[in-house]
Amino acid sequence: MEVLRVAILDFCRRRKENSFCPSEVLRQMYPEDWRMFMPDIQEVMMEMYREGIIQVTQKGVPVDPKQIPSGPVRISALQKLQ
Repeated sequence: MEVLRVAILDFCRRRKENSFCPSEVLRQMYPEDWRMFMPDIQEVMMEMYREGIIQVTQKGVPVDPKQIPSGPVRISALQKLQ
């Protein structure tokens, strides 16, 4: 889902050093139906994390890149995106 990759990168650029929840991206894109797209953004988010494009943390700790985390996570830009 290229549109989600672009949206995540856009949030990273706008937020600079601040992290954000994946649902924030979806709420901006799909205000009424954002919950339907959570599995999609989690998949894209983890692909980007494994590629070293973004950081994904849970309670301030980097998540295991081999599995989709359960519970809330935060996305942040790596230094090279800022």
